[in-house]
Amino acid sequence: MGTAWDAGTYDRTSAPQQAWAADVLARLDGIAPDARVLDVGCGTGRVTEALAALVPRGRVLAMDASPQMVALARRRLGSRVEVWCQDALEIELDEPVDAIVSTAALHWVRDHDRLWMRLAAALRPDGVLEVQCGGRGNIDGVRRVIDAVARESAPELVDFSPWTFAGPEETASRLRQAGFTATRCWLQERPTYPEDMDAFVRTSILAAHLERLPEERREPFAAGVVAGVGPPLDYVRLNVSAVRGGDG
Repeated sequence: MGTAWDAGTYDRTSAPQQAWAADVLARLDGIAPDARVLDVGCGTGRVTEALAALVPRGRVLAMDASPQMVALARRRLGSRVEVWCQDALEIELDEPVDAIVSTAALHWVRDHDRLWMRLAAALRPDGVLEVQCGGRGNIDGVRRVIDAVARESAPELVDFSPWTFAGPEETASRLRQAGFTATRCWLQERPTYPEDMDAFVRTSILAAHLERLPEERREPFAAGVVAGVGPPLDYVRLNVSAVRGGDG
């Protein structure tokens, strides 16, 4: 079962994620207006909404592993976009898409070997992949604070991580093994200044940690982490641009 998200708070505090996503959408410049596109890890649908504007005569599909996120995305997007709840490792489409986009999501998937294979299977030959997620070094400083607080008050969280923060080298190798060509993978530092630090850290970073604690111990743990961090949060994004190789 996936992490239970506070979708409303995430939506309210997701300005940093929207800024990162704008860079990814810019890489789709020139996409056909009738393209069929899949947004993997659509969250509350804000990025999907912008994606739909790029393909006014196309079809937009969106999926997320969180029922809470999907419910909010459906309210936002209405009938313009087909939105469903599914784990990224279980993607199965009736028909492959022309492009796959994912922003601020795939680091929550632990098995990246299988992940890129599933994304390749969902793309038509010569279809494009544009991704941004947490990469090697992402929130290292925040993670040190999490570990320190866990050692003091939440021993069951010591050494726990819900993330895969991969580097460009191993990601490029995985992409090639999955059948992608024209691969480009790179890291980008994105120092981040959330307007509501408390809500952002609790919702965008600690959701999976808090879910593993009894309810009465969540507040002290979250407060300890929030007290130990400050702006800028040391975000590092892994960017991926690739093309699925042609069949045969």
